[in-house]
Amino acid sequence: MSYIGRYSTLKIDRFTSVGAYLTDNNDFEVLLPNKYLNDNLELGQEVKVFIYNDSEDRPVATTEIPYIELNKFAFLKVKDVNNYGAFLDWGLEKDLLVPFKEQNSKMIVGNSYTVALLLDEQTNRLIGTAKINKLLSDEVKGIEQGDKVEIYIASKTELGYKVIVNEEYAGLIFNNRVIKDLNLGEITDGYVEFIREDGKLDISLVPISEEKFDLFTEKVLDYIKKNDGVIHITDKSDPEIIRSELEMSKKSFKKAIGNLYKSRKIVINKDSIEMV
Repeated sequence: MSYIGRYSTLKIDRFTSVGAYLTDNNDFEVLLPNKYLNDNLELGQEVKVFIYNDSEDRPVATTEIPYIELNKFAFLKVKDVNNYGAFLDWGLEKDLLVPFKEQNSKMIVGNSYTVALLLDEQTNRLIGTAKINKLLSDEVKGIEQGDKVEIYIASKTELGYKVIVNEEYAGLIFNNRVIKDLNLGEITDGYVEFIREDGKLDISLVPISEEKFDLFTEKVLDYIKKNDGVIHITDKSDPEIIRSELEMSKKSFKKAIGNLYKSRKIVINKDSIEMV
């Protein structure tokens, strides 16, 4: 296991002129430089440290707290740009490099961006990336419509705010759903309003109550009425057709027609649904 980019609790193995060497129960050891030592530290004592690369790309430990950890996200400010890329302040002595190939557009000194922290497997160096979608899954598991989730406000677009849901999925808060001031880099609560077929999530800032699902039932009934009492959309129809025609997920549609069927307001045929 690589400790780089993560917090680890390691044991003080020995003190030297340059600092204390920390070890695990295997063969790993790393230097904690003198500037992070204090008089209370003793041999054999366990110390919680963050491990990253020093200026010569060697693993080094620090007791400083970075703004971001491996495979996590943060809103970081650009301190400098050179021929290698942009260098961002992430709370440690050595700035975080975001190579040009990991930027969506050229980063500007003084501006802040949402980035993820990656470990480059070829060089074993920590780098930042603004191409955060490659860390997000498009296969939603364990989340249902209406669920409360944690959202990270990643960026602002013409449609609304792009968010990261539970540190795992891509989501969007549409402009007409923004009911309070949101700051980039902010972490707050949200609610799953809709799960798209591509794995993207529509997010609301207010709870999705059971009344929402009742509204879907009424919406389906109104749609059937407007189509002379019969529609050729069923629970076997393509999800995108349901989304396009009724502006709801296939799951919500199936629940709605189930409610209507139980209340004996519709008859479900093989390729159509009719009002009773």
